[in-house]
Amino acid sequence: MKIINANTEIPGINSIEEVESILDSKLNLQLATIDESDYPNIQPLWFYYDKDKSGIFILTSINAKKTLNIKRNPKVYFSVDDCNIPYRGVKGRGVSTILENQTMVTEIAEKISLKYYGALNHPGAKALVDRSKQKDAIVIEINPKFFSTWDFGKM
Repeated sequence: MKIINANTEIPGINSIEEVESILDSKLNLQLATIDESDYPNIQPLWFYYDKDKSGIFILTSINAKKTLNIKRNPKVYFSVDDCNIPYRGVKGRGVSTILENQTMVTEIAEKISLKYYGALNHPGAKALVDRSKQKDAIVIEINPKFFSTWDFGKM
């Protein structure tokens, strides 16, 4: 995966391991899609990053605004950044795909639950996994084209 520096005046993150440490954190992903009026729509989301596939996975509803936007235009932009000093983050552009396979949807719900709740027996995790079994639950897969990074801690 190509890693580029977001700003030549601020040091970037140079290794895929550093990028993955941010993507594995409990930070939210900000997802930008384009709506029916050609305006950006940005939403904070929980997500799961699969290192083996280099893909970002989001659980949502088939009727969610972001899903409807992606059906019209699969091009997205995303950002995962830490608002605590020292500021650092990863952003990028990608192409998204809607996955409706029930097994995959539940698998991603479990991975997101483990990431953010730490265990599948947490009440919130149970609710998220139960929600993934509804007929309108889908997964958005983002295939990043690159990662653009910054790290104020390296200044």
